[in-house]
Amino acid sequence: MITYIEGIDIFPGYRQKVKDIVEGALFPEAGLENNRVGHAGGAGGLVIVRDLDLYSYCESCLLPFQIKCHVGYVPSGQRVVGLSKLSRVAEVFAKRLQEPQRLADEVCSALHQGIKPAGVALLLQCTHVHFPDIESIFLESNQQPWVKKTLVSSGSGIFYNRNADIWFDFFCLLKFRGVEKENIHLRGSSEQCWCPSLSAFSAKVSSKIVPANPAMVTAVSSILNSFGEDSVRKELAGTPSRFVRWLLNFQSNEMDVKLNGSLSGSIDTLNRDKEVNFNDRQIHCEMNLPFWSQCEHHILPFHGVVHIGYFLSEGFNPIGKSLVQSIVHFHGFKLQVQERLTRQIAETIAPLLLGGHVIVVVEASHTWMISRGIEKFGSSTATIAVLGHFSTDLAAKAVFLQSVASATTSRG
Repeated sequence: MITYIEGIDIFPGYRQKVKDIVEGALFPEAGLENNRVGHAGGAGGLVIVRDLDLYSYCESCLLPFQIKCHVGYVPSGQRVVGLSKLSRVAEVFAKRLQEPQRLADEVCSALHQGIKPAGVALLLQCTHVHFPDIESIFLESNQQPWVKKTLVSSGSGIFYNRNADIWFDFFCLLKFRGVEKENIHLRGSSEQCWCPSLSAFSAKVSSKIVPANPAMVTAVSSILNSFGEDSVRKELAGTPSRFVRWLLNFQSNEMDVKLNGSLSGSIDTLNRDKEVNFNDRQIHCEMNLPFWSQCEHHILPFHGVVHIGYFLSEGFNPIGKSLVQSIVHFHGFKLQVQERLTRQIAETIAPLLLGGHVIVVVEASHTWMISRGIEKFGSSTATIAVLGHFSTDLAAKAVFLQSVASATTSRG
């Protein structure tokens, strides 16, 4: 089945049923009688589970988006549900192609039908992977790989009315999580499209992008059909083409020409024959250079920052930061693995330096680490490459790595 990659089930939500999760997890709990007024805990008060980390895949572009889910319900019928089931039900629908509001509505409706409470409230904080503009990402250093896009809510029963008093309790218990009711996206509002592929990306590339490869588009449509989706569903119209165009972004022919020209001009100005006394050397650092790449094993993005250090001797100028950033983007914007990316950056910078003494550290977050398999939220990966004296001079290496630690701490 195509929905399995390397033994990992990507979209198990299509085969899971809420009924199977909830049944057996409903427990009797004495609460208020029906003729009493108010809520007093037990089976009569609001129950909230906060900060559930989920991942889903955008139906418009097939790229992953991250979710912070807060779910609450008011029990009825003198029964409560096992709290872990709230998370499991939310995950069933997250493990399908989604968009935020429909995801919120589906989870809310499923919990209401499965638990039969007085009401269910759901709030989702969603963050989408940003579609990079290749031209600008090669030239600019302020690209942000993650963009906070939307905050959506859904309610049933006593929460159906967004202005109901019970919402006050819900938001009060979330306010110190930084959640503000005023920021919730309302259905039918004029807010920009949730998925960048439907707004800025399409506008920028429509006049110049090469049409998507028909065979690749057909293959992606087959994948959608393989796990039970209808590739001609209105919401999926154009999705295979957008995903193929995303993949084709990682063809770097134009970037090869640009970087090779930049390197040639830089090497000519270095006076490479001049002798250097490395007793007078200092370590020059470029910290927190952003990068973006695509894992060649999982066909999912990974992103982070690159730290570069090299020996700079008296009378020599540092390599221009814009050139160093271009080198990072040049090697990042390809199908990659992090270990190779780290080595390639070091090997490209080394010839620009007398002696080629360079050290590179890459820190990255991999979307596949949290959207598939082990699902370790907050995890990151660090790799290091050393050339020249950095491979033997432990004191110099320690100085640079301490600078990396300071830069990472200040980045927060």
